[in-house]
Amino acid sequence: MPKTQVGTNTQKKDQNDNGRKDGSSTSTSSQYSGPSKKPVVMEVEPVEVEVDHEKKKEIEFSPEMKVVEKLVETENKVDKASFANEHSTVVKSDQLEENGRIGRVEDVIELRKLEITVKGDIGDVVDGTKLTRKQTDVAQCDEIEENKTTEIDEDITKTELAKTELLGEIDTLTYKEPEMEGSSLKLKLERDALLRKMVLEDLAEESFSRGNKIFVYPKVAKPDQEIEVFLNRSLSTLKNEPDVMIMGAFNDWRWKSFTIKLNKTQLNGIWWSCQVYIPKEAYKMDFVFFNGKYVYENNKNKDFFVPVEGGMDVFSFEDFLLEEKRRELEKLAAEQAERERQAEEQRRIEAEKAVIEAEREQARVETERRRETLQEVMKKAVRSADNVWYMEPSEFNGEDLVRLYYNRSSGPLALAKDIWIHGGHNNWKDGLSITESLVSSNIKDDDWWYADVVVPDRALVLDWVFADGPPQSATLYDNNHRQDFHAIVPKCLPEELYWVEEQNQIYKKLQEERRLKEEAIRAKSETMARMKAETKERTIKIFLSSQKHIVYTEPLDVQAGNTVTVLYNPSNTLLNGKPEVWFRCSFNRWTHRTGPLPPQKMFPDDNGSHLKAIVKVPLDAYMMDFVFSEKEDGGIYDNKNGMDYHIPVFGGVIKEPPMHIVHVAVEMAPIAKVGGLGDVVTSLSRAIQDLGHNVNIILPKYDCLNLSNVKDFQFHRSYAWGGTEIKVWFGKVEGLSVYYLEPQNGLFWVGCIYGCRNDGERFGFFCHAALEFLLQSGFHPDILHCHDWSSAPVAWLYKDHYMHYGLSKARVVFTIHNLEFGAQLIGKAMAYSDKANTFLADLVDAVGFDLLTFWSSSLLNMKSSFSIVLRLNNFTLSALEKLVSQTYSKEVSGNPIIAPHLHKFHGILNGIDPDIWDPYNDKFIPISYTSDNVVEGKRAAKETLQQWLGLKRSDLPLVGIITRLTVQKGIHLIKHAILRTLERNGQVLSLSLSVSIKDKEGLIHLRKCFISVVLLGSAPDPRIQNDFVNLANNLHSSHGDRVRLCLTYDEPLSHLIYAGADFIVVPSIFEPCGLTQLTAMRYGSIPVVRKTGGLCDTVFDVDHDKERAEAQSLEPNGFSFEGADSAGVDYALNRAISAWYDSRDWFNALCKRVMEQDWSWNRPSLDYLELYYAARK
Repeated sequence: MPKTQVGTNTQKKDQNDNGRKDGSSTSTSSQYSGPSKKPVVMEVEPVEVEVDHEKKKEIEFSPEMKVVEKLVETENKVDKASFANEHSTVVKSDQLEENGRIGRVEDVIELRKLEITVKGDIGDVVDGTKLTRKQTDVAQCDEIEENKTTEIDEDITKTELAKTELLGEIDTLTYKEPEMEGSSLKLKLERDALLRKMVLEDLAEESFSRGNKIFVYPKVAKPDQEIEVFLNRSLSTLKNEPDVMIMGAFNDWRWKSFTIKLNKTQLNGIWWSCQVYIPKEAYKMDFVFFNGKYVYENNKNKDFFVPVEGGMDVFSFEDFLLEEKRRELEKLAAEQAERERQAEEQRRIEAEKAVIEAEREQARVETERRRETLQEVMKKAVRSADNVWYMEPSEFNGEDLVRLYYNRSSGPLALAKDIWIHGGHNNWKDGLSITESLVSSNIKDDDWWYADVVVPDRALVLDWVFADGPPQSATLYDNNHRQDFHAIVPKCLPEELYWVEEQNQIYKKLQEERRLKEEAIRAKSETMARMKAETKERTIKIFLSSQKHIVYTEPLDVQAGNTVTVLYNPSNTLLNGKPEVWFRCSFNRWTHRTGPLPPQKMFPDDNGSHLKAIVKVPLDAYMMDFVFSEKEDGGIYDNKNGMDYHIPVFGGVIKEPPMHIVHVAVEMAPIAKVGGLGDVVTSLSRAIQDLGHNVNIILPKYDCLNLSNVKDFQFHRSYAWGGTEIKVWFGKVEGLSVYYLEPQNGLFWVGCIYGCRNDGERFGFFCHAALEFLLQSGFHPDILHCHDWSSAPVAWLYKDHYMHYGLSKARVVFTIHNLEFGAQLIGKAMAYSDKANTFLADLVDAVGFDLLTFWSSSLLNMKSSFSIVLRLNNFTLSALEKLVSQTYSKEVSGNPIIAPHLHKFHGILNGIDPDIWDPYNDKFIPISYTSDNVVEGKRAAKETLQQWLGLKRSDLPLVGIITRLTVQKGIHLIKHAILRTLERNGQVLSLSLSVSIKDKEGLIHLRKCFISVVLLGSAPDPRIQNDFVNLANNLHSSHGDRVRLCLTYDEPLSHLIYAGADFIVVPSIFEPCGLTQLTAMRYGSIPVVRKTGGLCDTVFDVDHDKERAEAQSLEPNGFSFEGADSAGVDYALNRAISAWYDSRDWFNALCKRVMEQDWSWNRPSLDYLELYYAARK
């Protein structure tokens, strides 16, 4: 019986010209009038017969079969004899002429000896062989009378001669008697039915004698044809059932189910049968019999099956199913997209209706306001003013030409040489629309001037003043004592009609403004989406090629269903020097249905440095997974330090199943942000969610929560735990689902996030409550991601109290943001977590030594090589520099918190949020720009920045410094740069450097470069802060137009500095990751950095790091120096400023290049996914 329900009833094959009716669902052996599809053939040992080939012609089906049909007819009339097997009787007869038609008896035996296959649909296949007679068998029938029995002529020679003659006669008849074709077809059908009956009787007798319950005809089932299934009801459990039905499907019950009723046949009365069509995709037919209700014949619970030959095999059927699934998914996706489109269209229509109503109301209100204002003006309007002005003619309407007379001597323009009218209409509705010069009139008395004016269309009242010159040039006005002049238009449009038209015009204007605004927003959104997609595509390609020195594929984009070549360079791995390398591969995170592929020995590629292996990628693959080993059975492995190698597969029929990640954190930007932890939680979660995974965040509901950035905030549920009620709220923050836990014991009603004496108790309670919420809500996340000491308890609480009690699916990932606090809690979380990583922002306290002491005693004496290595608490400074960035995360060995768990510890670079830091959509900069118009965008930002800070507006290179003023950030280098500039008398904002430049003759000389510098930042150490305050006061007083030190953080100003600066200097002593240089490149500013830690990993010097950048599939993007003294800073800045002055086109191209590099969370999110999957292994 099938274990699962299969599809629908099989679709019956269309019937051809075989006599069956279309749509028939049942056909039995009793219906023999119609021919089967294939010739009936059985294997025989052919008898060679010599034939006179000169006389022999090709035997056509219809003529030769007339002889066979006549023989069959004769035999039936004589004894109803059944044909035996090979070499049958030859019945001879003279030609008979009857009813104008010629019938003849032909030697059937000899025709079959020649293995003449009847053309057309004359019989089904039996075991793939041709029906013939045995050489010595005699066709007999029990009912034939002895005196009528025809004896067999065994003389083959005579038979041959007779056969040859008959063939010649058949050919003659074929051409001379075309009217015989209809009769021949009828006889052929009768003959076929008899032959079929004979074969079925033999098969039935054989099956019955062997005790078989079933047989099929033809014996060999082939795809895209029908077979007849026979059941011996007397041997089955259905022997007493009146109805017998077959229920089946194909390919292990996986394809096209069917249910067909069986009919009783004429085979000894015990056999029942039906016809079943075999689809072209079948390799096996599975079936059982039943009575239509609950009585089954299922072959003793094994089910019946018939193999199908000549079609698909199991693997090709799997591929076929995958293709079917792909088409089904595409269809469903298209239907879903259409439903969403229709829903969106409906929402748009409804929103459009609402907006239209709002605009109509706005137009009505505006019209009413204008009407009230204009009516006040019209009350003051007159047709003339005695001895001041009048018009001719006195009756006029819109578009008429009138002459306006003005008495110059009546007002303040009495001495003016020129008189102009500046006018409009309807209370200056369209602004200044009438401008004419008046000329003196000699006709009138006094000092009258006039001008011919065209009355504006639809004017109810004219408004004007007189002036001594045209607009922008006039200095003296006569404005009727600040009341302006107003004249009634006597024959104006009816006022009510005017206001109806006015309201309609206002409404149309609002509509047009909205249309233009929506088009601009839509165009901008499309551009942003396109840029994001292009950036992601470039990032994935960089990600795929970033390991090219070790492993890569050809093609780089692995496509499902195609063959891919994997190239591996063992010289850069653990397998360097091994005589053999074996490739071990699977798919879909090692979970593919086919399991791991057999180990494959790799052979040298043509390039000589790499070994290669060739793999066929299945259609249902979404990820290719592999490792390398030194032997076929294992030995030493290169598994990428336990992470394995993974390459995404594109175009597969299934997508990677989404993971469910839950972040348990106490900060989240922008609603509860104190430091970088909140930024990481939000940005990382968004990036992972954009990759198609499900992300939730659990956060305390502080009473100081910024709910203005929470959408759909609502009460979710409540539960009891820890002796108190805990209310759960839900809301969306930047598209992320956030659950807010509010214990009613008041632990988070303290007005702050940190700073209470019982912070450890508060956050410990929160961690336990978060796990209880997951358990009671039925959540089963794949990953629990906890952050820093504040949510570190999640790691051991989960493992000790929840892992074996309902949340067993989850794995714990722990991220260290700052080792300054809670070292003991962090160490315990490291022990309990499955994977851990870090990107610390400050490592001073992480390593346990006083860096300020180190600064005062050692740093001032450092040379440019920065060769001093301090070893405290088993740490080296070089190891400190390598804690977070990928350059050195494995080298941390001394810290007692991290050292015991290095096998699970990984370094991942930070990313920036491309939506927060986006020059194309930044409200803090004057114009939006992309890499295509970076020059124009940065020029506008520089001018705005200079104006904002009161700097001299000039085209000078501008250097920006945005930093916390701490020892780690290289404050001595910042000071040196500023003071050195002043020592060289540079007329600059804060720094003037001597730059070596070659002139046309190749001579080197010094040139003073004028540079503007802006510093934005503050110092947590009051001593450092006061030091820079004094420096700022001195510089602002002496060089106020070129230097500005802003010693407090200002978010809008930081955006403007990133956009307006040409260079951003980051001279950190050490930098675990660093975001400043990444943000700078996002805005097209060139980073100038000290070559350390994360700065080294992200900035590649244009002169010295081309090969290193190429290894990361990047291009050089900045200037760097290795020393920690003034010479190092001078070396990098000199080269940068020289490029700005002497190679402006090259410099602008560099700005465009760095903008197109992706330093968002796109790449770190991929690294985090690998970390998550490694935790789940």
